[in-house]
Amino acid sequence: MPLYFLTLLLVTTVAADTWNTFRGNPQLTGVATSELAPPLTLLWAYPPQDAIESTAAIHEGTVYVGSLDGQLYALDLHTGALVWQYQADGEIKSSPTIADSTVYFGDEAGTFHAVAIQSGQRRWTFAADAGIISSANHADNRLYFGSYDQHLYCLDATAGTLIWKIATEGYIHSTPALYKNRVAVAGCDGYLRLLDRADGTQHQQLELGGYVASSAAIYAERAYLGTFGNEVLGIDLDTGAIRWRYAHAVRKFPFYSSPAVADQAIVIGGRDKFVHALDPQTGQPLWTFAAGARVDSSPVIAGDYIYVGARALIALALASGAEVWRFETGATIAASPAIAAGRLVIGATDGVLYCFGKEVKP
Repeated sequence: MPLYFLTLLLVTTVAADTWNTFRGNPQLTGVATSELAPPLTLLWAYPPQDAIESTAAIHEGTVYVGSLDGQLYALDLHTGALVWQYQADGEIKSSPTIADSTVYFGDEAGTFHAVAIQSGQRRWTFAADAGIISSANHADNRLYFGSYDQHLYCLDATAGTLIWKIATEGYIHSTPALYKNRVAVAGCDGYLRLLDRADGTQHQQLELGGYVASSAAIYAERAYLGTFGNEVLGIDLDTGAIRWRYAHAVRKFPFYSSPAVADQAIVIGGRDKFVHALDPQTGQPLWTFAAGARVDSSPVIAGDYIYVGARALIALALASGAEVWRFETGATIAASPAIAAGRLVIGATDGVLYCFGKEVKP
């Protein structure tokens, strides 16, 4: 086999074995790089001491997840055995991001942490002025994340030093997405900002019509996000124009969930207790699914299926929205699925981290 194809195979395999950041990639599309078809089997469950709202990261056979008990846990992906745990300064709602042998995350005390993935030892910390729920995005040895102190930060990933920060007019709950040489971030001030990654210079500021907790998913020059104005928006990033707005005809509820987007559909959960699938080009509804509880969990697309949490972990057919599998946790799921290496990992508010996959035959 030619060297080019061997290299391509290796890169594809490595990508399929990792879920290194919230929503799976720097554009936050919420699409797994490998297929995972239901039904799934519960392989193991690990109980931290408090609820889990953080979405797990999966890297080289290890799961990393934060808990409201203030601990970051590293667990063996195959067995669920504890590898190490790290004490933060407050509750952890931020989802970990892994880059260059380091796991990065923020906590409710406003401390942003860099921890060695092998040992769980602290490398550095950075102090913001309020809690950090936003997860970090990483590119070119820089980290981008928001804080409830109403600032977006850019740090040097090696040293933890501040490169730049910009002030907004509200909390930044969402994770910033990367688009070309820009950072796209929406916040509770109701604006989507497009900033220069190098120095934070603002290139666009688009009024959205409602404050935003949802992280924007970027796909084919467009950003997609939900708002607390009960809408989902499709935005042209090159022109700054809102191409379409979607609101359910009857049920007017906020969208806290972040969307998953692929060629076929944009899929997002709503506090109206529905999962919505929309045409990415027009915003027209393709189908809705009644989840039976509000859907704050952000869906993940894996091949022909969607996985999302509500009061259960649910798998839906991407084409039709038909339910094909579910696992009853007995507790609300606010975290989102992480899918890699043939496993799906997700935490729930009952303080249990669940790992699913295909049944291992003896």
